[in-house]
Amino acid sequence: MKIELRQGDITNQPDIDAIVNAANSSLLGGGGVDGAIHRAAGPELLAKCETLGGCQTGRAKITGGYLLPAKYVIHTVGPIWAGGSEGEPELLASCYRSCFALAQANGIKTIAFPAISCGVYRFPISHAARIAVRETVTALSSNIGVERVLFTCFTDNVFEAYQRCLSDLNQPPL
Repeated sequence: MKIELRQGDITNQPDIDAIVNAANSSLLGGGGVDGAIHRAAGPELLAKCETLGGCQTGRAKITGGYLLPAKYVIHTVGPIWAGGSEGEPELLASCYRSCFALAQANGIKTIAFPAISCGVYRFPISHAARIAVRETVTALSSNIGVERVLFTCFTDNVFEAYQRCLSDLNQPPL
């Protein structure tokens, strides 16, 4: 099991089978990482997404990567933060579980995640990072075939939140 952390642009990560798109429910592109992935993948990605009928929050769908270095894009719709009382933590965890299920079904060995729901959807970054790390460790521990997970953080504050969560994994319990 290998979990890595990198600061940078998820659209140009080398040696990754699939990247995860923090998509909106239409899957037709938008701002942030969603827009960046659609721009980098080219018009074929939008054409394919138009045939998918959108996606529910907490779920995921898979397409080809088209012009991206990654062979696949796994699109997942994270929850919009509304204070935590609308099931947002469980929906975010479901995003990761859905992505790992698609990775397993498609023989994906390496996958890169952005900070799902941490941009315009306003999920608190430290809380989202804990959920992401927990779900990743659980998935990798269940031997789903994924060999390497890369958390790709675009900003310093997101990188630092993920770094704290990952360093906690290496601490012995008290």
